[in-house]
Amino acid sequence: MNLKDCYIKFGGDFDEVLGRLRREQIVQKFMYKFLDDKSFHLFEASVENKDYEEALRAVHTLKGICQNLSFTRLFESSSLVTNALKENDYNKAVDMMPQLSNDYCQIINKVKEYKRSREE
Repeated sequence: MNLKDCYIKFGGDFDEVLGRLRREQIVQKFMYKFLDDKSFHLFEASVENKDYEEALRAVHTLKGICQNLSFTRLFESSSLVTNALKENDYNKAVDMMPQLSNDYCQIINKVKEYKRSREE
């Protein structure tokens, strides 16, 4: 699997990110760094603790990272959750968590798969 295929599989826009970051090596570097980002996990923990201010900060951070890396599908779901939290519609935000979690897991799994294929 090449980098473009990886992006296609998780619902990203490879051409957009390549236009922004210019080189595949840089895209790959930041895509790998995403594996260590704690925003999603902080968001989940904050919602569980009903700390919606912290949840908003975490999901907004996640949204920004996704926008910069052209993780389109995850950007869209994190945007919806961000908007719900900004509007203090906590039930709506919680209802959207399964989609956000699914989108996040798809990226993590595909990036790990891509990374393993490069190391072999």
